[in-house]
Amino acid sequence: MLHAVGFNRDDFQKPQIGIASTWSQVTPCNMHIDRLALEAAKGADAAGGKSMIFNTITISDGISMGTEGMKYSLVSREVIADSIETVAACEGLDGVVAIGGCDKNMPACLMALARLDRPSVFVYGGTILPGKHCDQDVDVVSVFEAVGKHANKEIDDEELQAIEACAIPGAGSCGGMYTANTMASAIEALGMSLPNSSAQAAVSDDKMRDCFDAGAAVLNMLKLGIKPSDILTRKSFENAITLVIALGGSTNAVLHLLAMAHTAGVELSINDFTRIGAKTPVLADLKPSGKYVMAKLVEIGGTLPLMKRLLAAGLIHGDCMTVTGKTMAENLAKVDYDYPDGQDIIRSLDNPIKKDSHLVVLYGNLAPDGAVAKISGKEGEAFTGRARVFDSEETSMKAILDGDIVEGDVIVIRMEGPKGGPGMREMLGPTSAVMGRGLGDKVALITDGRFSGGSHGFVVGHISPEAYVGGPIGLIHEGDSITIDGQKHTIELGVSDDELAKRKVAWTQPEPRYRRGVLAKYAQTVTSASEGAVTDKGL
Repeated sequence: MLHAVGFNRDDFQKPQIGIASTWSQVTPCNMHIDRLALEAAKGADAAGGKSMIFNTITISDGISMGTEGMKYSLVSREVIADSIETVAACEGLDGVVAIGGCDKNMPACLMALARLDRPSVFVYGGTILPGKHCDQDVDVVSVFEAVGKHANKEIDDEELQAIEACAIPGAGSCGGMYTANTMASAIEALGMSLPNSSAQAAVSDDKMRDCFDAGAAVLNMLKLGIKPSDILTRKSFENAITLVIALGGSTNAVLHLLAMAHTAGVELSINDFTRIGAKTPVLADLKPSGKYVMAKLVEIGGTLPLMKRLLAAGLIHGDCMTVTGKTMAENLAKVDYDYPDGQDIIRSLDNPIKKDSHLVVLYGNLAPDGAVAKISGKEGEAFTGRARVFDSEETSMKAILDGDIVEGDVIVIRMEGPKGGPGMREMLGPTSAVMGRGLGDKVALITDGRFSGGSHGFVVGHISPEAYVGGPIGLIHEGDSITIDGQKHTIELGVSDDELAKRKVAWTQPEPRYRRGVLAKYAQTVTSASEGAVTDKGL
């Protein structure tokens, strides 16, 4: 059978290297990955291996956002991980290069590589270049925020359509420090990508070289006997958390790093984000809450000078092994350049954008198992307001666009958790509409769902336990007082314990929204967001 797919007699004596490609035409994030996979295959073959390219699925968050289809997004992480594991294990591949380019397929690749535990390298498909509108950089989030501005009568139909037409100019992942660029950076800090893989344009010579080198690197790992279990340690996950915070990364990093650590057998909890966040400043002025797109960071040298600074400050562990066969400190010692004078994309450690983490884990009577807030400081550190309760994203979106949300409101979007959604949809539509209507510092939004990396404003997600299983978010009444305090790390519903207990007694669990198919299976097996929303815990 292998002769039929191109093997000659000599190839049977070579290590077989799987190239797991997430190529697809359903999203610009992945539309170019077929070419990257071919380049990785060339690298593996040139280093003495025999490459075998295979595909897995991917979905588009941006296209499905705000629809019922978005419920499949987080679910796809599990499907992709399962499928890569299935092919590589079934075919007995000796090593793997996995190439991802969108939010969920990247952590999914890492989860599969951790399960397989054979020499492997992850390659990031690369960031998109920004679009241009009125001489300003625009991206996918610009479109969602333009919808809010349109509803607020700030722009007309013609300008909205102009922004839509130019915001996504070609191949690559969403251009800010959204989830794709966040997770690529985290994976590099874990040591599972080649240096600077996370900071390259999707369409570039650098990215093609990265792919070729990754194919060769797997052969070197085979020679040295290095596997993911040698790289994915508690220290390396701490490095990943540190870089995510320094870059001002997405709340989804909490969910995905917990899931990846679980898969790798590494002990990690949401409280580790608080511990590390207390000593790690936000240094990158990147979208969504900042000014610049990822392509601008690529232009000034990428993530490596920042990681070198963090190492020198004792904020990351230098003794962690990486896919190069060298430690993180050894890799960074080769970085002989710093950011150019005068740039203001990456701040110095003594002049941070925020002195501690923007990712704030909250607890309280509204989130006994925790919640994750994204508080840049630009929206303030605390908020108290009256609850406006919605049992779906769609109903909340209508209220925001119709002007029913006013200053002092706390928008509560529930029944969007891992089980209740199911699938934990991202609330990019509502958060962008809030920003577009000029309410970013005047209202708060909380949910048992999650957020796009492009979301900003005073937002709290991953509220656990979720409403579907009887969590307190499901007991909120319209008009209740809610207080969120980013400094005290608390989120409180302003009702007594007795009143909450009465509401819980009167509560009944809703009927499941799906009884067949992948969403039904997911809802039956998925854990809480506070545990990474994994589907194989306790099996």
